[in-house]
Formats: sequence, structure tokens, C-alpha cells
Amino acid sequence: MDVFNDTTPGVGRACSWSNPESGSRILITYDTTTGQGLSKVYQNTRPKSGVWKPLASVEGFPGVGHAGNPGQEPPADFCQVSVGLADDLAFDVSAVVGQAKRGVVDPCDAAGKAAEAVVTTLKAKAA
Repeated sequence: MDVFNDTTPGVGRACSWSNPESGSRILITYDTTTGQGLSKVYQNTRPKSGVWKPLASVEGFPGVGHAGNPGQEPPADFCQVSVGLADDLAFDVSAVVGQAKRGVVDPCDAAGKAAEAVVTTLKAKAA
């Protein structure tokens, strides 16, 4: 397993985990610099997304899964879930599903599960 931890310019801290054998990858990016929270995703990303799945709740926070481009077949291997933690704070989880799981595992479900784990960890650290 490969692990990456760095800062994404103009956004904030990021970390990823990848499995070179399966081709699966999870990338988490904390948007701590734009000050726009989830509203920026709705404003900037929604018009450009072929897949748009508002989530009922990610451990009590609003979220949305999105991927692809309008008018194109949804990607079988990728989805990003964006979660709003506050009006000015959000994080994104991008999931890439390995070749063996494509068409079997919904990448938005995988990203959603990872997003739930992030919120659970953040809540535990804040307590």
C-alpha cells in the first residue's frame, strides 16, 4: 500500500492510500483555504458533472457524490464525494475502484463509506 500526505495548492491538506496490486485508490482533500464549503461544489462542479447524487447524510453532514461529464457514460471506476462540515469548510473523498471491482462496486458508494470514516474520525478527535 502506498500512502501520500501533502498539501494541495489553493485547497489544503491531502492524503491518499493506494493499492498498486488492485489499482484501487482513496484520496482525501481538506478544503481549508477557499472558505466556500460545499456551496462551491454545487456552484462550480454540478454543471460539469454527469453523475450528481445528493447524499441524505454523511454522519450528520450534507454531501454529494459526483463524477463524469454531462452526456457521457458515467465512469465505472471513479467518483468523488464532497462533504460540507461548515459554511466555509469541506472535504472531498475521491475513490478509484480497481479493475476487478469495476461494475461490481459503485465508486460513489466506496467514496461515501470513506467519507463516513473521515467524519467519524474527526468527531472522535474533537471529543
